[in-house]
Amino acid sequence: MKLHSQFLKLHSHYGQATEISVTLDELALVLDCTHRNVLHIINKMVKQAWITWTPRRGRGHRSIMEFLVPSEEIALQSMMQAISRQDIQHAIEGIKTHARSSALQDTLQGWLLTYFGHHSEIRSDKQIDTLRLPITQQLHSFDPLYMNLLAESFVASHVFDGLVARSGEGDKIIPGLAHAWEVDESRTVWTFFLRKEVLFHHGKVLVAEDVVYSFQRLMLTSQRTLYSFIYKEIQEVSALGHSAVRIQLKQPNELFLPFLCTSRAAIVPRKLEGMSELSFGRRPLGTGPFKVVEMNEDTCVLEVFPYYFQGRAHLDRVEVIYVPWDIEAASAENGAAFHVIQNPSSADPSSWSRIHSASSTRKFVTCNTKKKGPLSDPSLRAMIVSCLQEESICKESEQVAVQPCSLQIATIPQYAGDAEYIVAALARHGYACKIVTVSPEEFKGPIRLESDFIVFSLFRDQDEQLRLFDLYLTLAQHIEPHTRMDIESRLKRIAREPDSQARAAAFKQIEHRLTSEHHLHILYENPTQTAYLPSVRGVTFNSQGWVDLRHVWFPPLL
Repeated sequence: MKLHSQFLKLHSHYGQATEISVTLDELALVLDCTHRNVLHIINKMVKQAWITWTPRRGRGHRSIMEFLVPSEEIALQSMMQAISRQDIQHAIEGIKTHARSSALQDTLQGWLLTYFGHHSEIRSDKQIDTLRLPITQQLHSFDPLYMNLLAESFVASHVFDGLVARSGEGDKIIPGLAHAWEVDESRTVWTFFLRKEVLFHHGKVLVAEDVVYSFQRLMLTSQRTLYSFIYKEIQEVSALGHSAVRIQLKQPNELFLPFLCTSRAAIVPRKLEGMSELSFGRRPLGTGPFKVVEMNEDTCVLEVFPYYFQGRAHLDRVEVIYVPWDIEAASAENGAAFHVIQNPSSADPSSWSRIHSASSTRKFVTCNTKKKGPLSDPSLRAMIVSCLQEESICKESEQVAVQPCSLQIATIPQYAGDAEYIVAALARHGYACKIVTVSPEEFKGPIRLESDFIVFSLFRDQDEQLRLFDLYLTLAQHIEPHTRMDIESRLKRIAREPDSQARAAAFKQIEHRLTSEHHLHILYENPTQTAYLPSVRGVTFNSQGWVDLRHVWFPPLL
């Protein structure tokens, strides 16, 4: 392994030249070793047929070194050795270093996937089932207050529980930590009755005070988070003994109960058991079917929580591993956190079963019309947005001279490719754009009001109405006052509408107005799909369109 790294260091230092003139002193400086060690390293590389070495002795004479193999091949050998001994961290580092080589990625993909998927071993006459999952989003925090990414929410949905949950079928809401609930005639006072003897991962019993703390933490935070329009409407939350909680809203909101099904409303132990928020985010304590036992920059390890109140999961261990490039192109596009359970011995995709969830990801661009510039002019905005239509010929631009301007596009790194598509599309019609990419946390700040276009996505799952409400409420902040007043008025009526289908129709009306006035343009939409081998059993989706790991199982080893 060390020799591979030394070759790659030399190749990187001397660039693309296949033959170089060099002294031993120069090589010693590059490799940070002694003169004697340089000779030893060179001889080993010559034996491996990686290089040729033509020495020339004497002061002032330079030897000739020729590279015989490309750096990608040596990098591939190094990473495959790392994978074979299950040193996944070394392999990941290699991927990060050489991710720009598409040929290397294609070759390495099959080897790397042998590490992922289902692995079983027998310990003390018991079959231990481990599932290793690759994800393309780096995990930072599982704290319900600080999560930003779908992958984080995916893990959190297996670590925490909420008071209620989605059934996975339609709009039905089922008991979670609360076995029953009721609401008064005003639809503002909700009472939840907790299950008894539910355990947190550290062994303490869930009580009403934990629920009160969880919601008060949301109410008091200054953190800019998804669905804040819901929990900021909570007027008071109080414990009724140890097994009941009362939540009073400032005004009726029919999206409140659906909100309680989300990972944002997960219940945490009161005062986080004395942990800092940073520590809790990386080693959280929940009541879910899996507990976090390890968390670092690239890997999160979950172990089954055998005392889960809804029954033990079938898997014993789940390793979620960040891979900084597309393992599966379709997987990266739909944004799902769980994509493929692959049999290392089977490379034929036709042998996989495929299942579609009801969820999808919609990519879109919105216009900031509050910023002074071309997008604040309705006719010019319509002309510019029309240039994003597929196969658009942008006829208006032939009749109206393009005004010299520089448009700024704000997005997060995950959607940089979509932003680049917009830049290219507008450039073909004479509009110059620049892209500003910021972290998901920074994206919630003033960058949106400083930009002309904002590129983001909408994950369309059973929480879609919550996401739409949040999207349109945010979008209203950077459109002209007349349209803003109309959107906010419609949202208030939606919040009081008890019928889910009527709410969906109202959201559709908002979308129609925003698209017809060119405030919103939908780029494309991709469905969520999971591929797996027939040997995998129990593949079902949770409310967010992800595979529910608590039900996945594999036949016993025979």
